[in-house]
Amino acid sequence: GGGPRKRKLSSSSEPYEEEEFNDDQSIKKKRLDHGEESNESAESSSNWEKQESIVLKLQKEFPNFDKQELREVLKEHEWMYTEALESLKVFAEDQDMQYASQSEFPNGKEVSSRSQNYPKNAAKTKLKQKCSMKPQNGFNKKRKKNVFNPKRVIEDSEYDSGSDVGSSLDEDYSSGEEVMEDGYKGKILHFLQDASIGELTLIPQCSQKKAQKITELRPFNSWETLFTKMSKTNGLSEDLIWHCKTLIQERDVVIRLMNKCEDISNKLTKQVTMLTGNGGGWNIEQPSILNQSLSLKPYQKVGLNWLALVHKHGLNGILADEMGLGKTIQAIAFLAYLYQENNKGPHLIVVPASTIDNWLREVNLWCPTLKVLCYYGSQEERKQIRYNIHSKYEEYNVIVTTYNCAISSSDDRSLFRRLKLNYAIFDEGHMLKNMGSIRYQHLMTINANNRLLLTGTPVQNNLLELMSLLNFVMPHMFSSSTSEIRRMFSSKTKSADEQSIYEKERIAHAKQIIKPFILRRVKEEVLKQLPPKKDRIELCAMSEKQEQLYLGLFNRLKKSINNMEKNTEMCNVMMQLRKMANHPLLHRQYYTPEKLKEMSQLMLKEPTHCEANPDLIFEDMEVMTDFELNVLCKQYRHINNFQLDMDLILDSGKFRVLGCILSELKQKGDRVVLFSQFTMMLDILEVLLKHHQHRYLRLDGKTQISERIHLIDEFNTDMDIFVFLLSTKAGGLGINLTSANVVILHDIDCNPYNDKQAEDRCHRVGQTKEVLVIKLISQGTIEESMLKINQQKLKLEQDMTTVDE
Repeated sequence: GGGPRKRKLSSSSEPYEEEEFNDDQSIKKKRLDHGEESNESAESSSNWEKQESIVLKLQKEFPNFDKQELREVLKEHEWMYTEALESLKVFAEDQDMQYASQSEFPNGKEVSSRSQNYPKNAAKTKLKQKCSMKPQNGFNKKRKKNVFNPKRVIEDSEYDSGSDVGSSLDEDYSSGEEVMEDGYKGKILHFLQDASIGELTLIPQCSQKKAQKITELRPFNSWETLFTKMSKTNGLSEDLIWHCKTLIQERDVVIRLMNKCEDISNKLTKQVTMLTGNGGGWNIEQPSILNQSLSLKPYQKVGLNWLALVHKHGLNGILADEMGLGKTIQAIAFLAYLYQENNKGPHLIVVPASTIDNWLREVNLWCPTLKVLCYYGSQEERKQIRYNIHSKYEEYNVIVTTYNCAISSSDDRSLFRRLKLNYAIFDEGHMLKNMGSIRYQHLMTINANNRLLLTGTPVQNNLLELMSLLNFVMPHMFSSSTSEIRRMFSSKTKSADEQSIYEKERIAHAKQIIKPFILRRVKEEVLKQLPPKKDRIELCAMSEKQEQLYLGLFNRLKKSINNMEKNTEMCNVMMQLRKMANHPLLHRQYYTPEKLKEMSQLMLKEPTHCEANPDLIFEDMEVMTDFELNVLCKQYRHINNFQLDMDLILDSGKFRVLGCILSELKQKGDRVVLFSQFTMMLDILEVLLKHHQHRYLRLDGKTQISERIHLIDEFNTDMDIFVFLLSTKAGGLGINLTSANVVILHDIDCNPYNDKQAEDRCHRVGQTKEVLVIKLISQGTIEESMLKINQQKLKLEQDMTTVDE
């Protein structure tokens, strides 16, 4: 125990991006030479258009196969769409069976979407064999027309409007023999003539480079001119014209969806305005079964009434109040309201593991009438709970579980598919922001009549994440349009200065779509009595030695960057630079190979290592950081004298600044919550706090769930504890630390909303002092770039939540 251990270097498991498949040449070989007479060209264009429309239609159903493969399948079936579709469906089912057997969901972790289990080249031969096979009797059976409906029709009896998205889609794609209609020709000409490069890249398979070429070919005076220019320009093809039609159709779908949302919004707006305007319009008071010694705040009553309103109109919603406004309490009050309306469940509440104790405590405190069953524990414990549920030994109104426990095994998933639930409430709903994740797909199968998401950060990186949340709560309305929504809202966030008119329109469109389904209030609006929060950026100049090490690392990585793959190694480069910007001891610099060889020989004198191989000890030490090696030197007597001086341990630009800040805050009587992304950084921070004789507590991902509540209670009751050390991920969710009034982020997250979650552990209901948030940024390092990108992401949320005049 405590000996050197070999660490496995972490690397991203994400697959490398495949190069864009370019089948321009194979297409051109199959077409007539465009240099021949114009009438011959027009005739070939017409035939090709018919065939391409069938290819594109088929590709919508099987996006994992490239177009050349689909053309070969269609040839095998003499360009009969239905025949080819049925054959491909057989093949796809085989692939699905393989996928299902390989992808048992491990411990609740997200894995990449199904499309990555369809390697293109490996599938080609099998695809051709499968799709050209005939039945055993040697004859192709006649199949019914319209076997497969590519889009589902929206079923919404209460809000049935003339612009039904699903049926409109069916009309759009009803004919397999369609050619380019004159109406679409005009739209395509207009789009390709006027669109910005950013808009052009939304066309399927249109890269930035291709978009630039299209702008250089302008003007397009006629359809024939467009067709000729696109076909004769190197790197472009007529395919892009067809893909442009797809984009325009997708835009039309989104517009129809917006119109439908607007219809719903108009029916709710008057009532919602009464509720949220001055708070005087609610008609549901605090439910009588809630703890009478506790009172809902006025804005929380508005939230309760809003939840009751969307429930009454048969809708699901997202309660997206800013962190610290009591979404948990509003959700419990809503369940109490349903109970009084004789809707006693069962309901399900799915929460992150770090907040399950807090939820159980809050439900018991606010509404002891509700009988709560906690579905949590080991596999054996959950097996017993499932048995009790099926045998009806347990009486309950509400089941509380974690995201992992709800879906980690087939038995867990089966329980929540079979159990008839009334409401399913998902806390920290932004965990459902990726509609392509396995977690998302499994949670979609939970058998609940209604869904409610709670999240303080509905918009994080882009608008698509917000649309994923909407699709989750209102699948009957959005599921038929997910591909169109994905394309329209998937582009990266930009600052306001860089946003084109179209991008600003996209934000306006998204606001219009979400309006009926989301209630969001920020603290400045509803908590006039809440003390203000001030933000401060502290730019920290690196120490002289740290700066030398950072520049050396930067130059080494810069030289090797050209040989790196796109994703995995670049992420590793960023991480190495972030570590050096925070503290040199997160790398190995001071323990040279010569020192390590000497230490590995001395380790043989230790009773625990007398028979060990010094070469293996050296290998173990070689992958350790300076800080880990320093800890090792403290543990073993024969290498004690290799310990680093305290000056080296404290040699960090951020530590110099932090030491001064902590000293000032302590004199003023303030209390501090100190966050870091890295648990090893927390280890080094402990050394700093001990050196300056500051009392502290620590909570990170390794802290047992049951112990966390005790640590939080101890900090909130013992005012002599000056600092609470927390890891951003483990301590950023569902924890109330209002007894502290200063938040220090030693290092910022790539996702600014994780930092916001951390900040709001102090700035929430119950805080009586002004809250100060200090972010430490290493000057002249990658952290300054991260800060700029994070500010752009926060701007998107601001744009989305700004009320239109």
